[in-house]
Amino acid sequence: MASVRRRGTTATALLTLLLATAACGPVADPQAADLRVGYDSLDGSLPVWPARGDLAGDAAATTAVTRAVRDWRTPVDDRAHLPSSGILWSGRVDGTPLAVVAADVPGERASWLLQLTRDGDRYMVDRAAEYTDPGYLVYADVLPVQLGERRRYLTSARVERLLGPDGRALASTDGLSAPVAVPPCRVVELTATLRPTRSLPRGRPADRVLDLGTATADPRYPLVRDETGSGRRALSGLDTCVLAGAQGPFGSIPRRIGDHGALRFAPESWPMANVAVRSLGEVALDGGEPAELEQLSWESATGTMTAVIYRPADGGAPIFSPADRSTTLQAYQLPVPGQPLAVLSWRASRDASLAVPPGTTRLVDRPGLVVVPEPARTQTFSLAGTEKTWYRSLGGR
Repeated sequence: MASVRRRGTTATALLTLLLATAACGPVADPQAADLRVGYDSLDGSLPVWPARGDLAGDAAATTAVTRAVRDWRTPVDDRAHLPSSGILWSGRVDGTPLAVVAADVPGERASWLLQLTRDGDRYMVDRAAEYTDPGYLVYADVLPVQLGERRRYLTSARVERLLGPDGRALASTDGLSAPVAVPPCRVVELTATLRPTRSLPRGRPADRVLDLGTATADPRYPLVRDETGSGRRALSGLDTCVLAGAQGPFGSIPRRIGDHGALRFAPESWPMANVAVRSLGEVALDGGEPAELEQLSWESATGTMTAVIYRPADGGAPIFSPADRSTTLQAYQLPVPGQPLAVLSWRASRDASLAVPPGTTRLVDRPGLVVVPEPARTQTFSLAGTEKTWYRSLGGR
């Protein structure tokens, strides 16, 4: 099989998954009654997701987990495709049976990470996080598991060592880490060391992943790839619960699936990789102290997203705009208390000029950035280039 290259999951671009047959997906008897235990994928001779956990060989547990996954439905009533799904871990944690399943839902071009616990003789799906990048969840090497208020991490067989937020190696049993104290609304960094394999002949000493915090609500997937470390720097000190809210950068563009259920899916603006921030300069309102204005960018499953962050001069809580899809002329509504703002940004050049509606006060006016009071009614702004003009509308909310 050719190398797997998937948007938003850049570390897996080097991965060559060699499956047991020539097909690109896992192969199973379509009539099989139970889910596979483990996942039928190889990186050279290394099984990437072998069967693990002390109940991996328990046929009754496997059957009960399969029954629960077969009964589970997505918010729009789609079901998992069992032949291309698999039990990644099945065992007991502190005496409580736990199963972790990668569930493939082809109709949505997404995978779901299901976490199941046993209630009597039955298993129940009690957490379901949507991995929105098209393809299989099992291409990732670190997966989140939430038990009570503490996080654990399930790692693939490629992971040689996993460092926690404090930089110390996490103990693990059958690939499941010891519990980690992750705050509810703050980002923390994990660093995996990947062993040499066919796809990574030299391994990878620092494969970085960000955890957006234990308050991240299903179905939002809480882990974000951070190859360069820019994401940790960009999100340091920010409230990820606000970022993830319906008006926050990460949660403000909902999924559109027909006419129903979209709000119960991960938003289109949900981050997957490459979070970064850059300064747009300072903004002084009404003669006050200048505040810092920054542009946040990230990759989602549907492309590059951006937003702006307003950092008050008095050190107060940062203020975020909703997300805007990356385009030539970016337009943001920034809800600054007492003076809501409209922010327009573009790549500055001598051939580009921004036109604003008559009578508009430009609070900031410099190449590549204009800030104005948010219009009371919808107004259109235009950026004229040498061959094309771009239009954006703001205000009137």
